[in-house]
Amino acid sequence: MEEYNIKTKVVGVDISNETTTYAVVDIRGNILAEESFATSDYPDVNNFVTVLSDKIVMLVEANGGYETIRSIGVSCPSASSVSGCIENAANLPWKGVIPLSAMLRDRIGLAVGLSNDAHISSLGEYTFGSAHGMKNFIVISLGVGIGSCFFSAGQEHQGNLGYAGEFGHTCIIEKGRKCGCGHEGCVESYVGANGIVVTARELLEESDKPSLMRQAERLSPKIITGFCNQGDELAIEVYRRTGYILGRALANYASLVDPEAIILTGGISHAGKWLVDPTSESFEAHVFGNLKGKVKILLSKLDDRERDVLGASALAWSVPEYSLFK
Repeated sequence: MEEYNIKTKVVGVDISNETTTYAVVDIRGNILAEESFATSDYPDVNNFVTVLSDKIVMLVEANGGYETIRSIGVSCPSASSVSGCIENAANLPWKGVIPLSAMLRDRIGLAVGLSNDAHISSLGEYTFGSAHGMKNFIVISLGVGIGSCFFSAGQEHQGNLGYAGEFGHTCIIEKGRKCGCGHEGCVESYVGANGIVVTARELLEESDKPSLMRQAERLSPKIITGFCNQGDELAIEVYRRTGYILGRALANYASLVDPEAIILTGGISHAGKWLVDPTSESFEAHVFGNLKGKVKILLSKLDDRERDVLGASALAWSVPEYSLFK
């Protein structure tokens, strides 16, 4: 009888606006080796895929070789698990439809699974994080972009084309700020990293109150959080306004899907109480009455990088095995 070689490792890849991280992960979810490079260094997607493929091959060969790798899972903004493509990403350098899954498979010769970064975050939380053991929950990814995914009865809902959960591109303010997607008043234009900075600048123009933000060479959600920790009233007001909008938007979301919990992930979630407290207050003020006091709003306890790489590895195990080297 022919002996079947069971593969015990996968590769998890997380592509963000700033950094691409790739890692070899074993069957128990241990990250065995990991490296990263700047996504923005490769504005041409063909060059990016070539470099990523070469780097994955080198990492794999240095950690057991091709014969131990079953497949590759990739997390990326605006990606569809149905088409295997990145489609019209608002915050990436590559525009249009990019068949990333096929491009990587052709270059590396292994099965490739691709999914939206928010969906991967939810898979990471479900498998390894705060949603472990839950059946009905929402994961919100708060960063440059705003994404989401929800699980219903223990199953991830992806929708017809794989784009269910585009929470950041739902309209929350009539005739509001222009969003990177081309629409106006989207959640992302107020709650995303750039939107928070715009809110800060609006506040500085509206008020003559002293603020540490006035002396900052540049503003970012992280810097504004630091000013909140120092008691800066205008910085605290930035997150109060942000939390009000986020809470109202989440209340609409929860009223539709009835989750046990909403888990906040991503860099902006590191604002902690400055964001969570006004978000929770606004959420309770706007959610459907029967859900008041019954939906937990939680901060992820996983490191963002670790969660998304592990989520991508969990996706890799779910795709049909394929190899040019059998």
